[in-house]
Amino acid sequence: MPKMKTKSSAKKRFTITGSGKIKRKHAFKSHILTKKATKRKRNLTHAGLVHDADLSNVKLQLCMK
Repeated sequence: MPKMKTKSSAKKRFTITGSGKIKRKHAFKSHILTKKATKRKRNLTHAGLVHDADLSNVKLQLCMK
């Protein structure tokens, strides 16, 4: 049986913290920024954590299970 391959898209989008949580970036910050409020753009800058409901899917993509 060959080894499991990590999904390249997930590898680029997620990082694992020291405590084992998975960090992600916010979407909607790449273009068409003129109509978005400054507060909204500032809040999209900060990274967040993957929600518990999505954690198992992301871990499968990163071959962590």
